[in-house]
Amino acid sequence: MDSYYVIAGLGNPGRQYDGSRHNAGFDVIDELADRLGIGRPVRFGKSLIGKGMIGGQKVILMKPLTYMNLSGEAVREVCSYFKVDHHDHLIVISDDIDLPVGHLRIRKKGSAGGHNGLKNIILHLGDDAFMRVRIGVGGKPSPGADLAGHVLGHFKGEDRAVMEEADVKAADAVICMVEQGPDKAMNLYNTRKQKQVKKDVDTDSAPEGV
Repeated sequence: MDSYYVIAGLGNPGRQYDGSRHNAGFDVIDELADRLGIGRPVRFGKSLIGKGMIGGQKVILMKPLTYMNLSGEAVREVCSYFKVDHHDHLIVISDDIDLPVGHLRIRKKGSAGGHNGLKNIILHLGDDAFMRVRIGVGGKPSPGADLAGHVLGHFKGEDRAVMEEADVKAADAVICMVEQGPDKAMNLYNTRKQKQVKKDVDTDSAPEGV
């Protein structure tokens, strides 16, 4: 195939944000880059990108450098330059505070759910019909609590180990999406609801992100 897949992991640039809840998308891009043997990323406009192959399909891994709230500027720039149809060949990886730590939700389209990075991508692409992988970072704060401080905070103890496993599973899911399609990936990698986990609610609703 001549067309690229663009795989965009969302996060904030800067060493102080490394490993934070909001940088879950960046972490999965790092996992994919290592697995695919993609070397040091290069600067392309408002992003860092690296090119590789998944199952014979050309892919572009990207990290927007615009900070989360303006992620759409970078995603649109890459999709436009490489003539990528975002309806079929864009996968966005983001954090989700409404999902328990390490849980995955794969969707073919959907609302921003209050996530400002997804909201800006929808604004710049003109619709919400693009694939996404949502990674649960848990710990949804109570109303009126410091949401920014929460999502920019870092995992501790057992949660850190759970997220490392989730990064691997999310990378597996992305590879499956490219090779076998999103339906197959949803069937294999969406975390199943369990009766004993009351907070595992499959919803696109979430408070405003950062």
